[in-house]
Amino acid sequence: MAALRLNPMLDTRQRATALLVAGCFFMEMLDGTIVATAAPQMAASLDTTPASVGLVVTVYLLTLAMLIPLSGWLTARFGARRVFLTAIAVFTLASAGCAASDSLAALVAARVLQGAGGAMMVPVGRLLVLDGAAKTDIPKVMAYIVWPGLMAPVIAPLLGGVLTTYASWHWMFLVNIPLGALAFAVARRLVAAGPTASPPPLDVPGVLLGCTGLGALTWSAHLVADTDSGWGPVAAVALLAVLALGAAGRHLLRTAHPLVNLRTLDVASFRSSVTGGSLFWIVVGAVPFLLPLLFQDVFGWSAVKSGAVVLFVFVGNIGIKPATTGLLNRFGFRPLLLVSTVGLALAVAGCALLAPSTPLAVTAALVLLGGAARSLGLTCYSTIAFSEVPAARLRDANALSATANQLAAGLGVAVATVALRLGGAFTDTVAGPYAVAFCLLGAVCLVPALGALRLRAGVGDAVRTGRARPVGIASQGPAVSDSRKSE
Repeated sequence: MAALRLNPMLDTRQRATALLVAGCFFMEMLDGTIVATAAPQMAASLDTTPASVGLVVTVYLLTLAMLIPLSGWLTARFGARRVFLTAIAVFTLASAGCAASDSLAALVAARVLQGAGGAMMVPVGRLLVLDGAAKTDIPKVMAYIVWPGLMAPVIAPLLGGVLTTYASWHWMFLVNIPLGALAFAVARRLVAAGPTASPPPLDVPGVLLGCTGLGALTWSAHLVADTDSGWGPVAAVALLAVLALGAAGRHLLRTAHPLVNLRTLDVASFRSSVTGGSLFWIVVGAVPFLLPLLFQDVFGWSAVKSGAVVLFVFVGNIGIKPATTGLLNRFGFRPLLLVSTVGLALAVAGCALLAPSTPLAVTAALVLLGGAARSLGLTCYSTIAFSEVPAARLRDANALSATANQLAAGLGVAVATVALRLGGAFTDTVAGPYAVAFCLLGAVCLVPALGALRLRAGVGDAVRTGRARPVGIASQGPAVSDSRKSE
């Protein structure tokens, strides 16, 4: 194993695989957010209403949330390489179908297929990266994978506006075709075929209950974000989600071979990543939605100026990224999680103080600091998730983590909308609801900060370079099993 760790070709392959998965993650996240910017143009082209086009966004997120839990079982049954290549092909072909759609029904059907490809593409790709990585390489490879998910929601409004203004809405999907073809060609050469397993029978009750609960929760988030929806339908769908997810949790904890193994949550570091990381993801997803609305509806800025300032979130993401691994090795997870969660809370709450008279440099600096905090926090949460998970449970942990992350990212806009509605109930000024919403989101971000305080000192040291590893945690990669060695 030591010889493998010193092999530069292995390091190059790991890096290339991580970048490949990062590109796939970018496509998946971008397609979940960019469509909203072209709703009027799409509605006119498809002879429907802009509100109906919202269904195009929702069914995509709905399919992602419902099918991600299946990624672990499908990988065990058919092999990671086969599932990953199939997912890229399905996503790319579905993108072509979206661009060719001439009716809302056809577009919705193509988006469902696209969501099915995305649901397998990123979780399985992330498993491929983790499967061959040494513990101390996890921070580095996860840093590659995380940043596209941070970048896509930030650039989506500007990119969508440019494409729809100077081309047409079809190009939002057409750009995926060359990217998907390139990703498929690279993956075919890069990803080696591994042995398939003989998994237990598919947990059909878990699939039905879990998919129903996740789908209902995503649909309720859509209803909340749709300001024309009354609270009655929201409450009914949310109740269905709670009942189905409660029944799913009870079933998954009792069955011998669950679809998603909730027992992985007994690893404290993984539990912290799922719980605290989900709340962090919600705030991360809400801010790029609220800032353009504040800048355009309240400050009266143009879409280009608004989009340019919001891009400073991305500048903060990229600016901190090269230092992330070094900071983790120097200070550890607990201090950095505290800094990132409290830092994001302060940056988000600070947006409540912004006004049209605020110097542009101050606004950009605040947005940039928030971007740096969100990048550091998500890298920490994504890395600590697998720092102490045993190799035998990595596939289960990956499926559960991917499900939680996707669900939280999809709930960001709904939580922001609720915060705006609550703000409107307490103030009658134009900027008042936004100030309340930013303060509420800042308060939400303090909850994972409290969770970080409860982590033990030295948590996640197994992935820090030069740190002693706790007893029982191997120095090898998290999934270097006997079957892997035989390849």
